[in-house]
Amino acid sequence: MSIKTVSTQPFTDQKPGTSGLRKRVKVFQQPNYLENFVQSIFNSLEGYQGQTLVVGGDGRYYNRQAIQIILKMAAANGFGRVLVGQGGILSTPAASCVIRKNKAFGGIILSASHNPGGPDNDFGIKYNISNGGPAPEKVTEAIYSHSKEITSYQILAAEDVNLDKLGTSQLGSMQVEVIDSVTDYADLMASLFDFDLIRKFIADGKLRMCIDSMHAVTGPYAIAIFEERLGAPIGTVQNGTPLEDFGGGHPDPNLVYAHELVEILYGEGAPDFGAASDGDGDRNMILGRKFFVTPSDSLAILAANAKLVPGYGSALAGVARSMPTSQAVDKVAAKLGMDCYETPTGWKFFGNLLDAGKATLCGEESFGTGSNHVREKDGLWAVLFWLNILAVKQQSVESIVKEHWQTYGRNYYSRHDYEEVDAEKANTLMTNLRSLVPTLTGKQFGQYQVAYADDFSYTDPIDGSVSQKQGIRIGFSDGSRIVFRLSGTGTQGATLRIYLESYEPDVAKQNLDPQQALANLITLSDDIAQIRQMTGREKPTVIT
Repeated sequence: MSIKTVSTQPFTDQKPGTSGLRKRVKVFQQPNYLENFVQSIFNSLEGYQGQTLVVGGDGRYYNRQAIQIILKMAAANGFGRVLVGQGGILSTPAASCVIRKNKAFGGIILSASHNPGGPDNDFGIKYNISNGGPAPEKVTEAIYSHSKEITSYQILAAEDVNLDKLGTSQLGSMQVEVIDSVTDYADLMASLFDFDLIRKFIADGKLRMCIDSMHAVTGPYAIAIFEERLGAPIGTVQNGTPLEDFGGGHPDPNLVYAHELVEILYGEGAPDFGAASDGDGDRNMILGRKFFVTPSDSLAILAANAKLVPGYGSALAGVARSMPTSQAVDKVAAKLGMDCYETPTGWKFFGNLLDAGKATLCGEESFGTGSNHVREKDGLWAVLFWLNILAVKQQSVESIVKEHWQTYGRNYYSRHDYEEVDAEKANTLMTNLRSLVPTLTGKQFGQYQVAYADDFSYTDPIDGSVSQKQGIRIGFSDGSRIVFRLSGTGTQGATLRIYLESYEPDVAKQNLDPQQALANLITLSDDIAQIRQMTGREKPTVIT
């Protein structure tokens, strides 16, 4: 085995987005494209020689080939040991768990999350730091800087590693250990939740559930936890075999793309509980019988009921939410007397709060919820948290949610996504909005008076770093909000997201359909931003 130094030239499009670098598979398959980015990661790091790296991905197309390249480059660049998931599989939260448990220097996670997979679809790569969380902006900016200047990369000339056989092998002077992808993560879950209580709840016939892994990474985890450890009937987990193209589906756990699960939970003889996960296992959707729980409500309900769960029985240190996420959890924090932090979108912004003990639970409206147990959002963790609450309270999902609204009020909330919009048009729309911001405060739009308008900027309370232009907020005097931002997770064109929220404390008015309750705000958002005129779209691609 010998180390080769390969001459290369920079690519101009390797700037990481909200969660790493995401492109079409064919882009990553270009000669030197993946290698350049991996070498740029290594070039941006210091002190990793002889240290441990964790590698794994969601099993999508090109996952195995990419891992072989990364292993050989890690060996050539001086890592001492790599832990890689069996078959190249590691869910994103499991990768964070493995990094933390083994005190690894960091990890490389291969995923494009909820984006479709297959040879004509998406692939992604991101670097996680030693706390198990996504690299902060200063690290991703350093990676990008190196990607613009790279002239060569190092790779070991060696045979491929057998990723399917558990055990240790040697790759040059580096040790490669293929690990069980599931056990460490499942053990961590068992330490947080009352598995005995949940197991009894299921055995007594008080809970019938359906878990949809959408042919993505959580299949093996869900089968091991729900069917094997908690005793749910075989078949509780559907679409549980990870496939390179996710079975031709879109592994995004929402009401549109998880339609199989929605049809089951809204059909005749529906089970009591349903949940879906996304491509890499960090997102979740929670359903009751003919009842959908918004991610924003889910975060608030977990915070309000955390005392019922063994791993969170003592007081929470605080909670945090991304700026576009509804303010439902704010109401819980205020009532329970704890701090609530508002951050930009992107799980990396929660890392410092969690590390500093300022927050225990975190959540994003984009179906991501998590806690200080790892440094990523965690889909199956959220499902288990709900099951633990259900087992204690012995109530339906719907009754728990409605009881919560009676106590805290209901935050009507919806997100409208316009996907694959022409990027120039989308950026012009946002530029126009930014120019309007200084003129909006005090203006009257029908029943709504603007109380504030800004382009959200965040100063990290721990390290003082500043993140600007994180989304345009328009807040009204009655507590309603409209938020506009461009997503950083797409690979084609731009995704324009509009977030709409209104607060309803009156129990008698809490049973409207959200689109009905928010109808005036929806119309107003189009009037202010000129969405149809600017994008040419008559309606959103996805409404959640």
